Amino acid sequence: MPEGPEIRRAADRIQEQLAGRRLEHVWFAFPELAPEAESLVGRRVTAVESWGKALLTRFDDGRVLYSHNQLYGVWKLHDAEREPDTGRSLRVRLVAQGRAASLYSASDVSLWEENRLGEHPFLSRLGPDLLSQDVTVGQAVARLQEARFRHRGLGGLLLDQALFAGIGNYLRSEILFFAGLHHKARPADLEEAALKRLARAILEVTRQAYDQAGVTNRPDWAAAERRRGASRRRWRFAVFEREGLLCHRCGTAIERERVASRRFYRCPGCQAEA
Repeated sequence: MPEGPEIRRAADRIQEQLAGRRLEHVWFAFPELAPEAESLVGRRVTAVESWGKALLTRFDDGRVLYSHNQLYGVWKLHDAEREPDTGRSLRVRLVAQGRAASLYSASDVSLWEENRLGEHPFLSRLGPDLLSQDVTVGQAVARLQEARFRHRGLGGLLLDQALFAGIGNYLRSEILFFAGLHHKARPADLEEAALKRLARAILEVTRQAYDQAGVTNRPDWAAAERRRGASRRRWRFAVFEREGLLCHRCGTAIERERVASRRFYRCPGCQAEA
């Protein structure tokens, strides 16, 4: 499943395609949404945003189209007169001034009044978005110390979208590596310096993944891997999907485990259990 940085980049592309333009055609595959399509024609797209792994398309009448790609959904951008070459099932199409954005294969789509978004069953459970809501290191530390989070192991906690929205499996492994922490560590067990190091890693690794299209490795480590002829899959990450390869920092072999029912990668040398 795409993680927060990938959804934010998708939102950016749709924003460039549609924002500021008035809709000429709207189509929904869902029976509950189909009657609303005509009422959106003539409305202007004001913004396209992400919140964690959800995407919010805002219109100038205060309505918001919520969509979640889940495992298989994908937005395709194209000229209105040219259908994308795909065998996927079309779910949503928005056309504005000859430009189109089409959502395929997603099943979680709904239309909301902006002032009722707080009632959305998924959005209402999300923590702050790490890319859209200007979370500071201090705010991240305070959130990690909240009673509902502080006594949970980091390996499972970081995947909880109620903590921060957008962290998924590859970000979890990369964040804990750069923070130098074992997945069993709990915020309650960490000293202030370690908490701040974790908070910085949460913010910086997520931001780098957004800025660099999913790359979370240090630039010098990635460059060294490329000089050795490594594929992008090998040089993209510091530890994720690098089982058996040597840690860039200490030379210990990276290990793979199952943590919170998901694959997890760590360096035993840099992330020893306390």
